Amino acid sequence: MKAFFEWDGDTLMLNVKVKPRAKRDAIGKVIGEQLSVHVAEAPERGKATAHLIGFLAEEFQVTKAAIEVVSGAHNVNKRLRIAAPRRLPAVIPPRSGSAAKQVRRERVHK
Repeated sequence: MKAFFEWDGDTLMLNVKVKPRAKRDAIGKVIGEQLSVHVAEAPERGKATAHLIGFLAEEFQVTKAAIEVVSGAHNVNKRLRIAAPRRLPAVIPPRSGSAAKQVRRERVHK
């Protein structure tokens, strides 16, 4: 995978680098082949990962069940599968084609 994300139909595959113990939850910059995501939770017993899923569910307007941690459940480097996101952060362009019209692209400010 060359980019930090790819579309597989209506599913978004996303590589993230989680920065736990941040002052606030926020989607950061793209660094190499990963999107930096800051979460306020500590990395203890999966709490930061659970918090990340809740935060991203709000940001992408999906349920928590729509986000799957494909790899890196207990690591800062994660690969996520997000089923049918209804909103995208500005750093992620919508998928091409007619299905892209269903996704509202909004800037996410925190």
